[in-house]
Amino acid sequence: MTLDLGSIAPRACLRVDSGGGLLVGVVVLALSGWLAPLYGLPIDVVRFLGVCNLAYGSFSGTILLLSPPPRLVAMRALVMANAAWPLVCVALGLTFRDVIGPLGAAALVGEGVYVGGLALVERRVLLGRG
Repeated sequence: MTLDLGSIAPRACLRVDSGGGLLVGVVVLALSGWLAPLYGLPIDVVRFLGVCNLAYGSFSGTILLLSPPPRLVAMRALVMANAAWPLVCVALGLTFRDVIGPLGAAALVGEGVYVGGLALVERRVLLGRG
């Protein structure tokens, strides 16, 4: 059984990207004081993750709100940023490998996989590339 990505509407894809980024960003920032020790990461790193999620969510939300169709250059930038985010997660994991806890590592892996997967879907749905 395969998922027909061609049936996913581009605006729905942008809603998922924007809503996910904004939700995670707000939650991470609101709970950063609690998450930092739980993750084994400095609070500034946790806040950085929250701010980045808000930025991603805001950017994809802005693309969504633009009159259709969204500009190709903006959609390409979004796909490239999402494709780069797993590399940021790996870099953070390696940088803090001596202090990061299992939950922090799982959070970085989960976020990297989710955002990287979203980049693949967006590449297909928004840019029409398989």
